[in-house]
Amino acid sequence: MTTAETYHVPVLLHESIDGLEILPEGIYVDVTFGGGGHSKEILSRLGSKGHLYSFDQDADAERNIMADSRFTFVRSNFRYLSNWMQYYGVEQIDGLLADLGVSSHHFDDESRGFSFRFDDAPLDMRMNKRAGQTAADILNNYTEERLADVFYLYGELKSARRLAKAIVESRCRQAVKSTADFSRIIEPLLNVEREKKDMAKVYQALRIEVNREMEALRDLLRGATQLLRKGGRLSVITYHSLEDRIVKNVMKAGNVEGRVEQDFFGRINSPYRLVNKVTTPSDEEMRRNPRSRSAKLRIAERI
Repeated sequence: MTTAETYHVPVLLHESIDGLEILPEGIYVDVTFGGGGHSKEILSRLGSKGHLYSFDQDADAERNIMADSRFTFVRSNFRYLSNWMQYYGVEQIDGLLADLGVSSHHFDDESRGFSFRFDDAPLDMRMNKRAGQTAADILNNYTEERLADVFYLYGELKSARRLAKAIVESRCRQAVKSTADFSRIIEPLLNVEREKKDMAKVYQALRIEVNREMEALRDLLRGATQLLRKGGRLSVITYHSLEDRIVKNVMKAGNVEGRVEQDFFGRINSPYRLVNKVTTPSDEEMRRNPRSRSAKLRIAERI
């Protein structure tokens, strides 16, 4: 495997790019570059006058950058999409792709702290290692109430308050620094039959808070709606219900809250037309790439 392939195996590759209906001379944005799999497929369908802008805030992704005059890599969080397109003088785009999942690289790199599979890894979880709070910072500094909110809102855990209370009590004796420290605190509070699933939810909640993922997604979708030309396509792959709900709301109603506005005739006023219902990976893809199992692809067209 190449470096890019080991970094991240692209999910729903052809389905997500086919859904963009690439125009050879069009301007496209891949806001989750990662290993470059989706970006390479977009470039393969562009002509000499087409252009692709790809975003990634993770310095590790930069080693996968392609040398191509039709390609521009943007070292930034995708929430700043509008700012960067203005910087490059781009007023409208023909399509945008977002693969919101955490890459295989992040889960497999022990030093990043994204996975509870490693016994004694540092609790970092930052997508951008150059800025922001780490997961350890949050666990050691947030109030009990705020920690409970994180676990309940982003992990949908019924035991959120008990988890927060145990963490605050434990950190009074010793700071929470590693995955081992964290596991010792929360494992006794998890249902044995659901331990791995609940542990994954706890880590998901922390990761979302560390990287402000929900706020970033909202900003991205607002920016995409402003930038997409009439007939332009928005192709988004989600992996959990929180982000999928936001994407679904924007594509259906034109706002992140899902607030439906209707005209005099009862027709929904939305800037988008849904292109597909929901596309999920084939059985073969799920066997090849287990992390694709929870993936959902939604595609909409700007109207």
